[in-house]
Amino acid sequence: MTFTDTHTHLYDEAFDGEEDLAVARAVDAGVTRMILPDIDSKTRQPMLDLADRHQGTLFPCIGLHPTSVDALWQEEMLLMEKHLDRKIWAIGEIGMDCYWSREFIREQEEVLRIQLETAARMSLPVIIHSRESTELIINILKDCSHLGLRGVFHAFSGSAETFRELQKTGDWYIGIGGVLTYRKASIAETVRQIPLERILLETDSPYLTPVPFRGKRNESSYIPHIATRLAELQGTDISEVAHTTTENARKLFGI
Repeated sequence: MTFTDTHTHLYDEAFDGEEDLAVARAVDAGVTRMILPDIDSKTRQPMLDLADRHQGTLFPCIGLHPTSVDALWQEEMLLMEKHLDRKIWAIGEIGMDCYWSREFIREQEEVLRIQLETAARMSLPVIIHSRESTELIINILKDCSHLGLRGVFHAFSGSAETFRELQKTGDWYIGIGGVLTYRKASIAETVRQIPLERILLETDSPYLTPVPFRGKRNESSYIPHIATRLAELQGTDISEVAHTTTENARKLFGI
């Protein structure tokens, strides 16, 4: 079986000096392809350097994360756009975040719209970050429905109804990670109602570590634990989850 981790920050400082070992552990666990979402100019070069060392295994994206949008957002956007001439597999991680702060919420919206237009122009999928901002993002996606957008809602925590509403605005998958393994996680009931053909596996490492490693640093090699829980909830076996979610990733990202 082979798996794809569609959202991992293996370049994060939490892996300092161990990045290559973490990649090797993931491959040994059957996770042969990993998508690296971008954050901002502070972490972009380490991400690109790591991807360059593991071509064919790590696939970098370019984007400005909503929590990195502040009064200097235009400068950050210019720094981001300098990398759009290299091979990338998505625009992301982009979106809106009302959890940490609403101070720059209007700027977050403008940055999101710009990046959605960039993705459409480049015929690339998007990786959407949504935290306490789902309604705001859906309204923006409705405004941008003419762009023919496609992508994934990372760390999806909404309802099956929210999933169906999203499908009216574009071609969307949902990213499911370690939270699925947590006791009483509401997403567990939601994934029973969503076709496996619309689900992608992810870790969001080093965050959201699945059981039985919860409380420790997350990494891509833990994807099989998430897949096992997803198989239980979908009433299928792990080999089908591995095959279908990997095929979903191939279709969306072209990897």
